[in-house]
Amino acid sequence: MKEAKKPSIFCMSKLKVFLLALSFAYLAKTMSGAYMNSMLTQIERRFNIPASLVGVINGSFEMGNLLVIAFVSYLGAKLHRPRMIALGCAVMGLGCFLIALPHFLMGRYQYENSVSLSENYSSTIAVCLANHSQFSMTTEQPSEECKKQTGSLMWVFVLVGNIIRGVGETPIMPLGISYVEDFAKTENSPFYIGCLQIATILGPLSGLMIGSYCAKLYVDVGFVDLEDVPLSLTDARWVGAWWLGVLICAAVNLLVAVPFCFLPKSLPKEGEEKSVNLTTKGNKTLLPVEKAGHARMKIHEIAKDFIPYLKSLSQNRVYILFLLITVMQFNAWIGMITFMPKYLEQQYGISATDAIFLIGVYNLPIICAGYFFGGLMMKKFKISTYKAAHIGFWSSVVEYLIYFSAFSMVCKNSSVAGLTVSYEGIDQVSYMEANLYADCNRGCGCSSKVWDPVCGENGIAYVSACLAGCEVPTGTGKTTVFRNCSCISAPGFPSGNGTAVLGQCNRENCGTMLHYFLILSLVCCLIYSFGAMPGYMVLIRSLKPEEKSFGVGLHSLAERVFAGIPSPIYFGAMIDTTCLKWGTKRCGGEGACRMYDSDTYRLLYLGVPSVIRGLSYIPCVFVLLILKKQCKALVHEDKETDAQEENGPVEEENVSTAQNCTHLPQETINL
Repeated sequence: MKEAKKPSIFCMSKLKVFLLALSFAYLAKTMSGAYMNSMLTQIERRFNIPASLVGVINGSFEMGNLLVIAFVSYLGAKLHRPRMIALGCAVMGLGCFLIALPHFLMGRYQYENSVSLSENYSSTIAVCLANHSQFSMTTEQPSEECKKQTGSLMWVFVLVGNIIRGVGETPIMPLGISYVEDFAKTENSPFYIGCLQIATILGPLSGLMIGSYCAKLYVDVGFVDLEDVPLSLTDARWVGAWWLGVLICAAVNLLVAVPFCFLPKSLPKEGEEKSVNLTTKGNKTLLPVEKAGHARMKIHEIAKDFIPYLKSLSQNRVYILFLLITVMQFNAWIGMITFMPKYLEQQYGISATDAIFLIGVYNLPIICAGYFFGGLMMKKFKISTYKAAHIGFWSSVVEYLIYFSAFSMVCKNSSVAGLTVSYEGIDQVSYMEANLYADCNRGCGCSSKVWDPVCGENGIAYVSACLAGCEVPTGTGKTTVFRNCSCISAPGFPSGNGTAVLGQCNRENCGTMLHYFLILSLVCCLIYSFGAMPGYMVLIRSLKPEEKSFGVGLHSLAERVFAGIPSPIYFGAMIDTTCLKWGTKRCGGEGACRMYDSDTYRLLYLGVPSVIRGLSYIPCVFVLLILKKQCKALVHEDKETDAQEENGPVEEENVSTAQNCTHLPQETINL
């Protein structure tokens, strides 16, 4: 009796081990994705690249995913799925390691300041020295040694690493879900898959919390004395320890891969272990799924169905319209999510670590709650497809209308002389570097390229101490105070000669507006996510049973190709157009943006998605009209069917379609 029970317990435990391992794999992949998204600003500053290039790096993950998705979809189920998942996790770990590699090849981070850009590399701070040219950078040319320094193209490692990470992520979900579906009881499968979704909640939350912590650590933490670094967390030159969290993600992904290496290719069907003879002749075990494997289609048979399925889907009006809606909606959302930490930093003047933390705390839990209650409502009330479409549509419209109030949550531009205000303190936005010069600093020999801001006691910031006309620095590091500043007019010094300290000035009224914006985002996320599940059921129910796998796969492909890849790129390019002051690379050339026109930034960041989403409601209306027309036709057919019910059975197709107007069948609710 003991020998008979061992195989059953052993096999059952292996399925649970697989579920546990798959949960950790889900956590690892979503944690890596959320962390990378939170570190985009740090990567932009560390490699001195524009936001458009950061968008390319972000979209490269989807590119890597697309490279192998066909291979995984067609051949993955025929191979050793646990080992394929293990390979995917290991590849993700390798990609993360490659992303972090530039940190160890580039040397110490040298932030942009007056000293590092001058010929004099002493500890003396460059200030206004009339008739002295040693601090002027207008004619200085980069040396040959400078040109040979590493770091100019190190961002390519991050790009390639993110592509590899995308390749590794591909097999985890489809092969993991299919493995569970094959060996779990039919009634247990939805519960197991639902448990896996917990990891997709904990993963991003963990990634954002790690990102928030790493963003407040200096990039060269442990190798430099932080007392010698005069940068604050809100400084545009501050770079957090972006590489540290990437290494943590790499280690987690590699560890997660280990259990899958010891799991079998197949298992007995859950609940049928006792009926399986594990000691067949020739030491060969023929498990139920292997028997089914003999009937699986060959590649050429799958390809044979490709064109008919594609033709059928192209004639499905609801499916095509839903595809268009998804592409437009995701173009808006992906771009916004990618650059949301950057938006909070630039609009409300908070640090990257605070921005990442607030996004994780305010948005993620409420999105999960919305998904849960939306799905619970669908299951409890067995809502029809037509009603589900209305719930999805109207919840999105309500959220869309509330969303417009974000335009009023304004935080005034930072007052920076020559950029957002004149040297006399009059508000005026200028993109011209020539406006950085005034009579009070024209004889100082200052560079207009350097970004080393100081805050005057008059509440106005200046691009550098030199451009503020300051002559005498006192103190060291963060405590440095500049005196005799000819451009700073302050009480007691109406004609200039005020003082200034390192860093930009604090912005007024930003804290209140930030809280309003966060509360608004919380409400919008709850309403939108509540209608997401009913909306997704419209897609599922619009497909025939034999087309569901292909249709959902094509939907995911369109989402990646037409939204996941291009959206971060053009959003980044759009954000670059609002830059008021570009940073300067050590060897010359334009670097990362140091300051944006926050008003224009806000209008573009919020306005472009609002236009795209507004256009997406046009096909939404057509979907509702089509479903309404189908329901009316079915009501008429049902009356005729009732009259003929005694003469013969009702056609299965009519019953299936009628359910779209009455209630959802139980098997659909379990999806």
